[in-house]
Amino acid sequence: MKTLTTLSLLLLLTGADSAETFFQSFKTAVSKHDVETIARLSKFPIEMSYGIPAIKTKVQLSKRYRQLFNEQTDAAACFSKATLEKDPENPKHFSVACPDVAGNPVVVYHFEQTKMGWKFTGLDNLNE
Repeated sequence: MKTLTTLSLLLLLTGADSAETFFQSFKTAVSKHDVETIARLSKFPIEMSYGIPAIKTKVQLSKRYRQLFNEQTDAAACFSKATLEKDPENPKHFSVACPDVAGNPVVVYHFEQTKMGWKFTGLDNLNE
């Protein structure tokens, strides 16, 4: 465990586990519909828009993939050209805003840096 903690700290200090590197892996997994990798890169429960139950397990992620990445936006297309929006008040958070069918950037994916590296933590729809 000490080795893992030391390795995680080293990755954080060297920038090897940067938000950009993480997001490249995440968006590749989404474009390939790679639920295994998405689950590994996520922190459960994955929070959803207002009134929608959180995704609590990898099995639920697999069943609700479309709801998470295709129902409100085309996440794969969005991620391919997205810009990370770093939280100026909290450097351990960033988000990516994706357009809805009308082209308004209202579907926001949230990410957080944890002890185990960057993780996908939830989805929010600013219209809800």
